[in-house]
Formats: sequence, C-alpha cells, structure tokens
Amino acid sequence: MTSSALMKPQMRGLLAKRLRFHNIGAFAVSLGVAAFYKFAVAEPRKKAYVDF
Repeated sequence: MTSSALMKPQMRGLLAKRLRFHNIGAFAVSLGVAAFYKFAVAEPRKKAYVDF
C-alpha cells in the first residue's frame, strides 16, 4: 500500500471546526434546558403563588 492512498489527517482548522460544532450544540442544549425549567418549574410556581 502506498502512502498516497492514505488520507492525511486534517490538522489545520480542526480546533475551530470542533469548537464551532460544540458551541452550537451547547447553545441548543442550554436553550432546551431553560425552556424546560421555565415550563416545568417556574410557571407552576407562579400559578401556585397566584392561587394562594
């Protein structure tokens, strides 16, 4: 097998590419958790306070 048949590993820009991907994922997960907290915890607490 010749060395030209093997792909060279991508080194330049790899960190930036991975950070971009993980930043988008972290932002999406944090929005999901914030929405879940708002509707599963905060809104019922507000309703219980109003009903009291």
